[in-house]
Amino acid sequence: MEDQSRYLESNIDREELIKLVPFMSGLPEESIHKIAAHFVTISHPANQVLLLENDWGGSVYFILEGWVKIRTYNLDGKEVTLNIIGRGEIFGEMAAMDKLPRSTDAITLTKTLIGRIPAEDFVNLINTEPTAGVHLVQLMAKRLRQVNRRLQLREASSVSRVADAILFLVEGQGTEGEQGTEIPNLPHREISSLSGLARETVTRVLTKLEKKGLIQRNADFMHIPDVPALEDTIC
Repeated sequence: MEDQSRYLESNIDREELIKLVPFMSGLPEESIHKIAAHFVTISHPANQVLLLENDWGGSVYFILEGWVKIRTYNLDGKEVTLNIIGRGEIFGEMAAMDKLPRSTDAITLTKTLIGRIPAEDFVNLINTEPTAGVHLVQLMAKRLRQVNRRLQLREASSVSRVADAILFLVEGQGTEGEQGTEIPNLPHREISSLSGLARETVTRVLTKLEKKGLIQRNADFMHIPDVPALEDTIC
């Protein structure tokens, strides 16, 4: 696979690491300095595969800017989006911890800045710093709750499932703007895969939500003027 990434710098200082990587907050200064010494930042274009299922993992990754899709395929060969994660999130940690091949693909959805550290450094951090272990457990619990919520909505209406997919992205990476909470205006196929609905259905539901004033879209962003109002559409 051709590597189109671009190395920005070989390391990062302690203060910037804590700011960009919430996982590092609360860790002893000595541990953060050790991680910072091996922390490499890399810029990737949109639609670049970062990890492939069944590859062996040598690094753990942190998203500093942008969005990454975590995907797999079902028995029929259809792509299944397990997660869409953004700034401050971590991926690749499972293969580091259990020393097994990677269980999913990871692909950028937008131009993305990634930080990475060697897998052995991450495992050592978890084994020696209780706070890091707590952070990892909290991350796993959060992702399990998200999966449970999506499973509970499998038989819900198409409006509920699309609204939930949008709120899922808002929960992970929503930012406040002049027009309310905003997220990148991802292609309909990504919301389709995340919600488990046909792309045509997603397009119809998004148009319906927009006509009701529950979302606003432009080329780059989707705006949610009133998040509780969008939550009320889930039933």
